[in-house]
Amino acid sequence: MVDRRNSPPKRRRDDHDNHDDCDSPPPKRSASRTPPNASPQYRLAARPRRYSGQDGEDSRRYYREEPSPRSRSQSRTRSESRSRSTPDRPSTPPQRGPGPAKPTELHYTPTFILRGHKKGVSAVKFSPDGRWIASCSADCTIKIWDARTGKLEHTLEGHLAGISTIAWSHDSKILASGSDDKSIRLWDVSTGMAHPTPFIGHHNYVYSIAFSPKGNMLVSGSYDEAVFLWDVRAARVMRSLPAHSDPVSGVDFVRDGTLIVSCSHDGLIRVWDTATGQCLRTLVHEDNAPVTSVIFSPNGKYVLAWTLDSCVRLWNYIEGKGKCVKTYQGHKNTNHSLAGAFGTYGGGPPPHQWAFVASGSESGDIVLWDVSSKNVLQRLSGHTDAVLSVDMHPTEKLMVSGGLDRTVRIWKESISPPQSALEAAAAEPPRTNGFDPEILPPNPFAAA
Repeated sequence: MVDRRNSPPKRRRDDHDNHDDCDSPPPKRSASRTPPNASPQYRLAARPRRYSGQDGEDSRRYYREEPSPRSRSQSRTRSESRSRSTPDRPSTPPQRGPGPAKPTELHYTPTFILRGHKKGVSAVKFSPDGRWIASCSADCTIKIWDARTGKLEHTLEGHLAGISTIAWSHDSKILASGSDDKSIRLWDVSTGMAHPTPFIGHHNYVYSIAFSPKGNMLVSGSYDEAVFLWDVRAARVMRSLPAHSDPVSGVDFVRDGTLIVSCSHDGLIRVWDTATGQCLRTLVHEDNAPVTSVIFSPNGKYVLAWTLDSCVRLWNYIEGKGKCVKTYQGHKNTNHSLAGAFGTYGGGPPPHQWAFVASGSESGDIVLWDVSSKNVLQRLSGHTDAVLSVDMHPTEKLMVSGGLDRTVRIWKESISPPQSALEAAAAEPPRTNGFDPEILPPNPFAAA
């Protein structure tokens, strides 16, 4: 691994710069360097890959709409009416309690350490049905793990260079991968076989991909500064967006597939109309830090972006020209491209559920922030190097992480923290598949 390629100093943007003029191409900030014809040396550190009262109301607003309470029938039978006079039954229905209080901390604990990758793990993703975990690496392979047992199901091989990004189809049957070999491949998860036709079109490393909700389209971002919209069945480019003036480091679809968001090291976040390819909004922070990863919030109303100034920012892109409404700090992120996810916590159904943001850190930690208060709910240790990718299980209180220490780790929320240091020391250690590619097995023929 080598350090991230030094980017040129960022110019200050004058007040009269019009970033919302999406029809005009962005100013050229740096020239992309095309890799040599040989398979490029993989650089996890260098590539900007997609590696993204009031407290209760605020949190639910970012994550999901609060469902309306069920209507209750007021009709009663004659027997129920007669029973009102009996002393054994209350004359009024019982009143509900105030509900559980909002927790001030979370208690995720390690359950599995999965070893098998020979180089750093660049991305980890739960399948939408929650059954599988996919991990990709600089070792040119993708591994499919059982999310419950940690068992390795498949190792997918076919790319000629390191793999930066993966994405699941909505039905969890197809996995897409983007590589430094400039191609995108589709894989049948049940058989572990690759689709015979790779997606060829990008002129440089593929950093980020995402499936549309229906699975008929795929969006990709590349070091060639373009965003491509692909027809999945035909394996061809439907539309090419001249999106940015620096490598495109992250892309994502909104929940209904009508919008695409992209981000780049040019410091810009752009929202696009999927049907027309028109740029609808350009978001830029005054610090103009390189943006390395971006995702839509689950309700589709906000955008969460990771930047190389050790910040994660939540943007309201709908109102006005777009506004940064929250900034989360407490992790280290100045060299590597990190990615994370949204999660929920709380003891009951909405409105007694709240949202949090999970992110890795170059310090080897995983940090969880409450969405509305920005307080750190938990800081998890275990990785021995930078944590590049974090993802949350779609239905259960499970989290997966991967990083430069070549491990994939599964974390599960516990009911309560250990009561004492002695109890914490006696807690069951995380299970491991026992495989380390750097350690040779013992020689059975060696003399005793």
